[in-house]
Amino acid sequence: MDKLMASAASSSKRSKGSTLAEKPWVEKYRPRTTADVAHQSQVIATLRATISGADMPHLLFYGPPGTGKTSTILALSRELFGPQLMKERVLELNASDERGISVVREKIKTFASTSVSKGVDGYPCPPFKIIILDEADAMTAAAQSALRRTMEKYSNVTRFCLICNYISRIIEPLASRCAKFRFKPLSRDTLVGRLQHIRDKEDVQCSDEVLARIIDLVDGDMRQAITFLQSASRLCGSSGVEVHHVEEIAGAIPNAVMTDLLDKCRQGSFENLQETVQSILLDGFSADTIVEELLQLVVEADDISDTQKADIAHKLAQVDKRLVDGADEELQIMDLCATTMQVLS
Repeated sequence: MDKLMASAASSSKRSKGSTLAEKPWVEKYRPRTTADVAHQSQVIATLRATISGADMPHLLFYGPPGTGKTSTILALSRELFGPQLMKERVLELNASDERGISVVREKIKTFASTSVSKGVDGYPCPPFKIIILDEADAMTAAAQSALRRTMEKYSNVTRFCLICNYISRIIEPLASRCAKFRFKPLSRDTLVGRLQHIRDKEDVQCSDEVLARIIDLVDGDMRQAITFLQSASRLCGSSGVEVHHVEEIAGAIPNAVMTDLLDKCRQGSFENLQETVQSILLDGFSADTIVEELLQLVVEADDISDTQKADIAHKLAQVDKRLVDGADEELQIMDLCATTMQVLS
């Protein structure tokens, strides 16, 4: 019997250890305090001054994905209420999944109307609850309108924090009731420092060149950068992560392929250009990806004049619009590359 109990205990420990090891790095390295939030010092300083009293307003966080909006309000809630009371005082909803008016009438209204529980020692514990609505720009107009009245009615015991990528999708009557905080894209140095920290902690075998390529692909999105690093680490194991592994995971076109495409545009041979475009599309890369990476390549090219860049960018915008409207991918990319060839000749 003792052996059986010991075996069960050992199995339980292994299970817990396995669960901890398999935890997504995005959650494992999520900031726990507002001081840990990277590259948003102005927002954090303003927030700390705002919450110093019990008159905290409703909040509206907006900005690109992966810049720390959700992490900031969760860290703020943890500092206000502590880890235990936070479970009672904070309701987090993803509005893109639960965005209808019924959610406002049931879940949100029910939580907002409940009385505030007693605080705990060691934390400020202001006399209100916090409702976090992530991806609030996905809520329907009817749900946003219903939320407006709920915010007013229960403002004595509840504060709302709306989080969105596009503030223009929040109706004006709702936005006007909130203090707005813009989260800017993370700088390259901030991303490099964080990825290097995670690489060293997790013993990932990869060079700084790999980290630089990840940063090129994520456009300031910390969450996506960490996800790419973890995926590449799991894929390659102890053999080491290379640049092409990251490109495969991200679905990005290798730099060598895009450089070859631009060289074909410079050479002026339509037949060679068509063969290269067809090869890229047959490899499974989308036209949208070609447009994005060609734009980046053209903008960074030192041997292309500003006038030529402007002409190519104008054509890129036209092709992008046609692709959104459902035009044929090969025809549009050929049109784009033919125009680029004409501009560069």
